[in-house]
Amino acid sequence: MKKQNPQQSTSPQPLLSLDQARAHMLGAVSCEFINNESVSLADLPGRILATDVVSPINAPPADNSAMDGYAFNFAALGDNSPEDAVFTLAGKALAGEPFVGSVGADQCIRIMTGAEVPQGCDTVVMQENVEADGETITLKKIPKPQANVRYSGEDIKKGETLFTAGHRLGPVDIGLLATMGIAEAAVRVRLKVAVFANGSELRAPGEVLAAGEIYDSNRYFLAAMLERLGCEVVDIGVIPDDLEQLRAAYIKADAAADVVITCGGASVGEADYTRQLLSEQGDIGFWKVAIKPGKPFMFGKLANSTFFGLPGNPMSALVTFYQLVLPVLQQMQGVVAAPTLALSARASCDIRRNRSRLEFLRAYLTTGSDGELIVSPDKQQSSGALSSFARSNCFILLDAGEQAVKKGARVRVQLFDGVLR
Repeated sequence: MKKQNPQQSTSPQPLLSLDQARAHMLGAVSCEFINNESVSLADLPGRILATDVVSPINAPPADNSAMDGYAFNFAALGDNSPEDAVFTLAGKALAGEPFVGSVGADQCIRIMTGAEVPQGCDTVVMQENVEADGETITLKKIPKPQANVRYSGEDIKKGETLFTAGHRLGPVDIGLLATMGIAEAAVRVRLKVAVFANGSELRAPGEVLAAGEIYDSNRYFLAAMLERLGCEVVDIGVIPDDLEQLRAAYIKADAAADVVITCGGASVGEADYTRQLLSEQGDIGFWKVAIKPGKPFMFGKLANSTFFGLPGNPMSALVTFYQLVLPVLQQMQGVVAAPTLALSARASCDIRRNRSRLEFLRAYLTTGSDGELIVSPDKQQSSGALSSFARSNCFILLDAGEQAVKKGARVRVQLFDGVLR
């Protein structure tokens, strides 16, 4: 088959800043899910709440002991000194086996950690601070009033909001829901994201490479990050540089998902068809961003889905996904995202700036002998080198400029989070 020449754009395209590109995309998408779903506790990790979750009970549900000891009524002590503080043992209370009956003013109850404090008692003395002689219990040290008692609703009160809509549930959150007896919750339906790589040179890991061929890595790390975001991934595969096959892939991906992400074909090469197909099947928002790596990034709309075109180089694809696509996906999911935090650290060496673009340098952050944060850029900053990312734990956010950053100068640092690691 004769290779078709891609249609080239004739209109000039402004080079957007990172903030401009984000603002453009966030203004173009919204969380439009109509149907939520109720999901059981075991399947909730990573899901995004559709409604607020309110506690159905108090936590703890009843007054209980914070340690092993003896429960008694503090007022019964009067003005007694430890030598005169003597009680008669009336029974015992275990976790799950409360004491049944009344406790007199001169009586106490043997109580274990987590057991309900009997009616008539309000203080627990540690077992180390008593002397037991049969049924006679003498206090060697008098505790403070209401000591060692965890009161009903002290942690969480019935009707209190545990989590608000838009919260992504993590492992500890699941534990809290279980503690409150919540067996299921209403969550957003999973965002469906179709992913495919574009390039006749790409082969699957495990295949034998011919001359000029390389292994496809982008689809694999993108799918892994999308799954950590709680998305449902639709893998369209690797599509060669053929206009008709790419057109069919775009139609298939658009019909199958809410979002379509492609890797490769976003630059101005001879076999880049992305802009032509996006123009045919939807709208181009923009296709250049002033960042390095990742300048040839494309955003737009297909007939049924939101479109992101990532560069083919692995680090360019990773940076553009994390810095540009991730915030948009979170908004489409209805996530209330925490603000991105940037630390300040001292550069371990001179760092040359890019003259025209904000640069994301892979780097390693550590603490110096003086307690100061020190950051060292990786020696390999090629947009095709994933190995540098494996050695790094952060990005240095280096603003464009003519002057190099001198050793010891402060730079902004963005730590890798759970999505990247």
